[in-house]
Amino acid sequence: MVCQPTEEQPQWGGFIAGRSYKPRNRAMTHANLMNNYFDLNSVYTEEDFRCCYRMRRHVFERLLCDVQQVNPYFRQKRDRAGRPSFSPHQKVTVALRMMAYGSPADSIDETHGMFESTCLDTFQEFCDTIVQLYKEEYLREPNQEDLNRLLRKAEDRGFSGMIGSLDCMHWDWKNCTTRWQGGFSGRSRKPTVVLDAIASYDT
Repeated sequence: MVCQPTEEQPQWGGFIAGRSYKPRNRAMTHANLMNNYFDLNSVYTEEDFRCCYRMRRHVFERLLCDVQQVNPYFRQKRDRAGRPSFSPHQKVTVALRMMAYGSPADSIDETHGMFESTCLDTFQEFCDTIVQLYKEEYLREPNQEDLNRLLRKAEDRGFSGMIGSLDCMHWDWKNCTTRWQGGFSGRSRKPTVVLDAIASYDT
């Protein structure tokens, strides 16, 4: 018996010889997104936008502008067939949805018409770009100048010696492996990760 060589399946789906192509209407999904959230007379209000995106629209627009300047991946190009690729609004929206809601990549296809592999690439590019953009300002340890400023501000408000407010939350770990679930489960009996943060008056 001779075994026929089989083509290795990509880790995250994607194109495989013999698999039928599913046409996605990128232009239509972009138009729907703009009509819902970004056009002058959009369907959803500013408060709806904040609820859905977990940020205000002007913050999203600044983020959108910044990532396009740093990473060409977020600029709209044309594919091999000459059609416009996913728009910057679509790519950043998909990355934020995956991050804010923990949406799996394969579920994005239904609402945004983006392949699972493209979703994962977009999410990776977005995370790398955010670190590159903001690590010097937001993703670093406070230096002595920062600490002195925070201590002065707290003292002016009657809290001498305090640099910030400690807060924590339990984040549900939906994809926790079975063997680790016991060590990460508490009263809720669901695996969670505790996130701690010290928030200053300006962050």
